[in-house]
Amino acid sequence: MDADTGQPGDALIRWPVSIGRAATLSGISPKMLRHYETLGLLAPVPRTDSNYRQYSLADVHTLRFIRRARDMGFGLDAITELVSLWHNRRRSSASVKRIAQKHLDELAQRIEALQAMQRTMGQLLHLCPGDERPDCPILDDLGQPACTFAAKSR
Repeated sequence: MDADTGQPGDALIRWPVSIGRAATLSGISPKMLRHYETLGLLAPVPRTDSNYRQYSLADVHTLRFIRRARDMGFGLDAITELVSLWHNRRRSSASVKRIAQKHLDELAQRIEALQAMQRTMGQLLHLCPGDERPDCPILDDLGQPACTFAAKSR
């Protein structure tokens, strides 16, 4: 484990690295890495005379940050703000907390919606006889005009 980076073997790597190596080290595919670069989430990356990208340790740290934020479910707009705040040593933790609180609120809403769907599916499964007859409350329900799961499951 490298003491400076917290990642196994980072000190043993010869920097800069190619896009494939940066992708492997960060857990992001080369395609997504290029996408994040075009979105401006990553500073412009130097290139060799042969036009190959060369990623620094700092670039890989940023990519790991992005990967972790994606794993936490943050959207690209929030990640863009978070990366900017992460690089800004004069940031306000209140700004970070505001973004995280908004995300937490959105997660709570999504969880409630999923729980409502789960309740509805449970009710429909209970009503379905699951026999050889063609009658099926699940298909009947799916054939009805759309309504919200929250309203339906109450």
